[in-house]
Amino acid sequence: MTLNNSFLQLLQESQIITAAVAVFTIIGALFILSKTLSFLKLIVDVFVLPGKDLKEFGAGQGAWAVVTGASDGIGREYAMQLAAAKFNILMVSRTASKLKALRDEIESKYKVDTRMYAMDFTKGDRMDYSNLRDIIEELDVGVLVNNVATNHEIPTPFYLEDDEIIHNIVEVNIAGLLKVTKIALSKMLPKNRGLIINVGSFSGTIPTPYLSVYSGSKAFMNAWSQAIGAELNSKGILVENVNTYFVVSAMSKIRKPSLLIPLPGPYVKSVLSKIGIPGGASYYPFNSNTYPSHALVNWLITNTLSWSFWVNYTLEGIINETFEQGRVRP
Repeated sequence: MTLNNSFLQLLQESQIITAAVAVFTIIGALFILSKTLSFLKLIVDVFVLPGKDLKEFGAGQGAWAVVTGASDGIGREYAMQLAAAKFNILMVSRTASKLKALRDEIESKYKVDTRMYAMDFTKGDRMDYSNLRDIIEELDVGVLVNNVATNHEIPTPFYLEDDEIIHNIVEVNIAGLLKVTKIALSKMLPKNRGLIINVGSFSGTIPTPYLSVYSGSKAFMNAWSQAIGAELNSKGILVENVNTYFVVSAMSKIRKPSLLIPLPGPYVKSVLSKIGIPGGASYYPFNSNTYPSHALVNWLITNTLSWSFWVNYTLEGIINETFEQGRVRP
């Protein structure tokens, strides 16, 4: 009797182990399948699927694109390429002379209407926003590109950062973002049509030590884009937080392109040709990343190792770069 009971117990335990192995095998297979399908979707998004036609947002129909931080780098490219797509362009940036040069170039090349407004977003001047509202009130706004931003001068521990730099980052990257978007929405909502491109950053996904205020401002942009994206989706307005890795620009302080770091031209082209396609940024709603190398890195970050790993990886990278460039080590 005891022998029979032991045999039955052993049999039951064996069945439990077999069932557990089967369950974990199925879970593992489903996990691998989900990651495989996600990666295949990335490939299809980046290399196959077309984005929304910019005509849906008024291209060639008299609509205007408002571009902040338009005088240099990525912002300049958005202004140029949206003008090439036959949007009229309102350029907003700090330096009037650069805006005038860009206005002349756009009007000469693309034969569209342009307007410009020079303002320093770090000032948060109510009169500037009032003047900008008056200009936009006269326009049929189809696209808003929230590109203007400012960063830390060098990687710096938060407790040592200059108060003015902290203020400027918050004023430009958060307050300016909110104020300009609200003004533009007053023109988009009555027509149930619009595209809002928020120029985000990988540092808004992976918290970046020693660039903490900038990183926090881009994390705000990411979360806020998802929130208003959900609010506005049923109203015909598409919001995209474009999760951007490094691009050759004055802000990034990178001068030479590489496989991972494109020039602004091809980068902006990849964004505008894939509107509505998440690419490597499908982890978060209302996010996109379709430049091939950026999309792959974005997918790897959100589908492989832990957030703790990536934060520590970023920390070590900044410390090593700072040391190699001869700056004071954080």
